[in-house]
Amino acid sequence: MSIKEKYGSLALIAGASEGIGAAYATYLAKEGIDVILVARKLEPLQKLATELSTKYNIKADCITCDLASVNAAQELVDRLKDREINLLVYNAALSYIGAFEQNTIEHHNQIAQANMITPMNLLQIFGTEMLAKKQGAIILMASLAGFQGSGYLSVYAASKAFDRVLAESLWYEWKNRGVDVIACCAGATSTPNFIKTNPEKTSFFAPKVQTPEEVVKECFELLGKTPSFISGSGNKLASFIMQRLMPRKMAIKIMGDTTRKMYRL
Repeated sequence: MSIKEKYGSLALIAGASEGIGAAYATYLAKEGIDVILVARKLEPLQKLATELSTKYNIKADCITCDLASVNAAQELVDRLKDREINLLVYNAALSYIGAFEQNTIEHHNQIAQANMITPMNLLQIFGTEMLAKKQGAIILMASLAGFQGSGYLSVYAASKAFDRVLAESLWYEWKNRGVDVIACCAGATSTPNFIKTNPEKTSFFAPKVQTPEEVVKECFELLGKTPSFISGSGNKLASFIMQRLMPRKMAIKIMGDTTRKMYRL
């Protein structure tokens, strides 16, 4: 059964303008699914929408929305004008790399809003509608950073732990009610935002940086089969060693040391 046959014909991708979000939109467009692309900046959304509609003969619409806004979820719902969302992909995220106290309270709050509160609200709204139809799918992007304390990524890491646990919990609640939920826990991925941070390679043994397309392909292979997954064999191995074989204190130290070296902090 195709994704379209199983879940429906319209997907909303939040954080869709580039990187993993754009890869999700492209994957779904290839499957013949219409997409609604959401991000803050209109120009990259329009460029992607034109490419997808031309290449795959699907309908691609754009909505500009600041997902860090307190009213973001309701604003999206209002602008959708009762369109039926069959698949929800929440890829949008804010982050801050550096010492916790050196960031502003306002930016910490924006990270919490964009990474936790807005997706939680969207899951409440669209998940309820999917449950009523007994059909739908939700993908939340989490991160390896959320598996333990991650120094210099503190609020981002905590928010990604929230996303993973939320998705896993709803997977259990909704798995027999027609709605599949999954958390995709990605490691380093060659998105434009990741490349802009100019990270240093920290070790010969560090997991290989994945492409957005690799992450997305694995996610759709596992959707409906598991509550969460770690993308990439290298990331799976690294996580197994850190979570199962090391004391938690050591895993936290390795994460903090790695981030400090990677970003020259």
